[in-house]
Amino acid sequence: MTDTFTPLDRRAFVTGMAGAVASAGALAGTAAAADDKSKLGGVHAIPELAPHWKQLDLAKILRYPAAFLSVSQNKSLYETWGAQGAEGHRQRGSLPATVKVAQAARKAGNFKTFAWIGYEVFRESYPQSEFDRAQYASWIRGKENWPADKKKQDNDLVDELKALVRPGDLEFNELALQTAFVGTALPLTLARQQVKTIVLTGIHLDWCIEGNARAARDHGYLPIVIGDATACQKPEDEAAAMRRINNFFAPVISSDTFVKLLQSGAA
Repeated sequence: MTDTFTPLDRRAFVTGMAGAVASAGALAGTAAAADDKSKLGGVHAIPELAPHWKQLDLAKILRYPAAFLSVSQNKSLYETWGAQGAEGHRQRGSLPATVKVAQAARKAGNFKTFAWIGYEVFRESYPQSEFDRAQYASWIRGKENWPADKKKQDNDLVDELKALVRPGDLEFNELALQTAFVGTALPLTLARQQVKTIVLTGIHLDWCIEGNARAARDHGYLPIVIGDATACQKPEDEAAAMRRINNFFAPVISSDTFVKLLQSGAA
């Protein structure tokens, strides 16, 4: 049997197809716009929670004995004169987001550990393998003759965060390539204070933050990364880094979401 189409049928079919094509184009345009915005990094790059994290009560998890870890938020990255100052992190939003998170964590009362962890670029005194010597030298090329006092200042915690440090907080440098869990007092401190949840801020997202999130999971902790309180060297790299962390190692949330979860957990 042969189907026959009346002019009205054909008109309806063509109209329907045109509508479908227009809808598909609109969806593609929306996706492209979202992708373009994600290239700005920061809060725009934070992904939707992975399905497995959606099963969790994050407000409850943030009420467990907790630790706040700020990693490599030093003058090297936030001041224009710093060894890494060209990355422009003072203008990119991670600093005010970190202040917001640290202040909310202080008020929460269940944060037992506050650790301000430096990541020194000038590593002349570090034990170094052949890989380390080659890599560390590349970080300071052209800056080898900086005076000792400027090198020290480069690694000082940025002033806005230094103002939040209290007696009893940990202040130390990472000694390994990308984790604070090797060769420092951090693991023993976390164990003694029976910490379960670790909240991470800092730079660089795809290096120290991802490395510490992975290490925290491997040590049995529950890490949570505050996406807009972190940053990569380049903003356009942040969306991919956050997706990877969020999919495999730790929930990635915004500083505003963190504050809301703390408030809902307290209530």
